[in-house]
Amino acid sequence: MLFDSTLRRDLARSFAATLVVILTIVITMMLIRTLGLAANGKVAPQDVVLLLTYTALSHLPTMLSLSLFIATVATLTRMYRDSEMVIWFTSGVSLSRFVRPVLRLGWPVLTLVMLLVLFVWPWVNQHSAALKERYERRSDLSRIVPGQFQTSRDGRRVFFIDRDSQDNRNGRNAFILTRDANHESVVSARSGRIEEQGDRRFIVLEQGQRNEVNLATREKTVSRFASYSVLAGERALSNVDDPPEKTLPSVELLLHPVPRYQGELTWRLGLVMGAANLLLLAIGLSATNPRRTGNWSLLFALLSFVVYYNLINLSKAWVAGGKASMGGVLLATHGSAFLLALALLWWRTYARNLGHLRWPRMNA
Repeated sequence: MLFDSTLRRDLARSFAATLVVILTIVITMMLIRTLGLAANGKVAPQDVVLLLTYTALSHLPTMLSLSLFIATVATLTRMYRDSEMVIWFTSGVSLSRFVRPVLRLGWPVLTLVMLLVLFVWPWVNQHSAALKERYERRSDLSRIVPGQFQTSRDGRRVFFIDRDSQDNRNGRNAFILTRDANHESVVSARSGRIEEQGDRRFIVLEQGQRNEVNLATREKTVSRFASYSVLAGERALSNVDDPPEKTLPSVELLLHPVPRYQGELTWRLGLVMGAANLLLLAIGLSATNPRRTGNWSLLFALLSFVVYYNLINLSKAWVAGGKASMGGVLLATHGSAFLLALALLWWRTYARNLGHLRWPRMNA
């Protein structure tokens, strides 16, 4: 039918353009944030692109829902402004008739959102945490870039070394500056290597000297050594027994009715239900007066999107904190949004017809 094909074509064009713009903005922000993490020593520089891909995949469901919502509102608002809606209404097409073509275009996107949230989201979080944990398990010596000064994780030491091996455990021309509340020491050596003793890691320096200054008395001490060990930090232990709930599969969350697991599951299901409800809300929120200038309907729709997604995040906190049950929160939040969408759609469809009704006057 001409009506369905025309509307779906306009929605598809608007959705593609909106998604490209949102992806560009969000990925640029994520790139800046990821580069900042790499600069601060929290992730490996060679893992920046991979971590950026994982981060983009984790935010893709929200971007798809927002793009579909904005595309629907923008397309129908343009049809109101160009008086196309007047033509369709005059032809006998009601606003509720727009639900079917909009859902026919949106159901593949909603299906993709569901798959991303329920299956891809925990997989992405698990691999992102593995990347960060793998980097945290590295020794302070392996963090050092050859020829550059690098600060340790605790901020108390500054390292400089020329690495001369491929296993990241041996180096030459080592320099370590250590500072605490009362002492400051400078250690230099011809060579150094990393050794592990249990859960502790040591940098073993050979053929060097150590200059120490007592900051309180200003007393200086110079000593030479053949071998000197410096604690590089304890090995980062993997939190296998109690992993974060965002890294767990959805099926495991469903099988273990722990409050924080149910809170995470409430959030995942809420994103899917929210995307569907927003698609219905967009049809009712797009109504505008063609005689008025401005994009107030789009601004109001964006405000509704922000409020709705904040409620989804709050519902996760309520369930995780044990203040409400998962079923009750899902029914209250998304059931109310669904009824609101139907009421708004009914009001936009039949309110203009109700205005023509007149109550009969009572004869005195």
